[in-house]
Amino acid sequence: MIYLDYQATTPLAPEALDAMLPWLRDHPANPHSAHAPGRAAKAAVEVARAQLLKLLPGGGTLAFTSGATEALNWAIKGSTGPIVTIATEHAAVLDSVAAEAARGRAVTVLPVGADGLVDLAAARAAIVPGTGLVAAMLVNNEIGVIQPIAALADLAHAAGARMLVDAVQGYGRVAIPEGADMVALSAHKIHGPKGVGALWFRGDPPAPLMNGGAQEPGRSGTLSPALCAGFGAAARLMAERGAADAAHVERLFALARARLGAEWALNGAAGARYHGNLNLRRDGLDVARLMSDLRDIAFSAGSACASGSGRPSHVLRALGLSDAQAKASIRLGFGRYTREEELMEALDRIAAAAGAQA
Repeated sequence: MIYLDYQATTPLAPEALDAMLPWLRDHPANPHSAHAPGRAAKAAVEVARAQLLKLLPGGGTLAFTSGATEALNWAIKGSTGPIVTIATEHAAVLDSVAAEAARGRAVTVLPVGADGLVDLAAARAAIVPGTGLVAAMLVNNEIGVIQPIAALADLAHAAGARMLVDAVQGYGRVAIPEGADMVALSAHKIHGPKGVGALWFRGDPPAPLMNGGAQEPGRSGTLSPALCAGFGAAARLMAERGAADAAHVERLFALARARLGAEWALNGAAGARYHGNLNLRRDGLDVARLMSDLRDIAFSAGSACASGSGRPSHVLRALGLSDAQAKASIRLGFGRYTREEELMEALDRIAAAAGAQA
């Protein structure tokens, strides 16, 4: 199997697995217990928290969650005032703001251009005094474009609003601007385990989604030392290997763009993007047939969260693509553990299978 779906999830780093195993196998204690084994488990959680904080702006608090979906729901539903967000956001944001709108909260969804970048003029008109929250994704999960978070944060702060950044795809890869007030993270997008994420925030936490023991700042629920340790180890590797990972991804992106012909069009901005994401379309392509023909290559027709829905990608439709163009698009995601030769093999086979459909 050639794995090219890094935006859906990343392979678990061996170092993250090694960090988890002792807490899964040998140390059963609850990290919120006062006895010695509990304090040892708590210490492991705090080491992980410190590792995550090294790649975040200074002066904030990090609370572990069950994943980024919980973190985003918590930040949105735990805030007050009108919300401004972007049409290409992840469903965890768009569905959450829709739920808030159904409860009577004012919501504005900003358009993007053909490059996938937010219309800053529309943002300036929408983010006005009285706005409570501005929510934007740092790196888009479908097309990889990097939104101008610093500019949006400036507009948010001028209006007295908080800036929520979905950094799930960008953490450790793209610098998070200092203007962020809340940041959502996910372990399994940075070679950590599934089932754990975090919300970083400045000042007071959002109002809690769940009530209970308040084990984390603003959040209740027993933490898993194993998952936290794996998340922390993955974050440490992102810091240590950031430059090498970035160089590897840049080389793979350049090789992939050169390998595929002019009949493949890039979806989203060519420059303002994370290059571990290659979202391409080919007119007339039957993506379902392509995926069936290439079952030993793992790639995507869009977000894993919406796969199987049969609907065109809301992200690609927001760029102005037709339903046919959106349905003729594929997403290739690669990174640290992708070997050049396997990527080239996959691209050649994808191109050949697509060509056979013509």
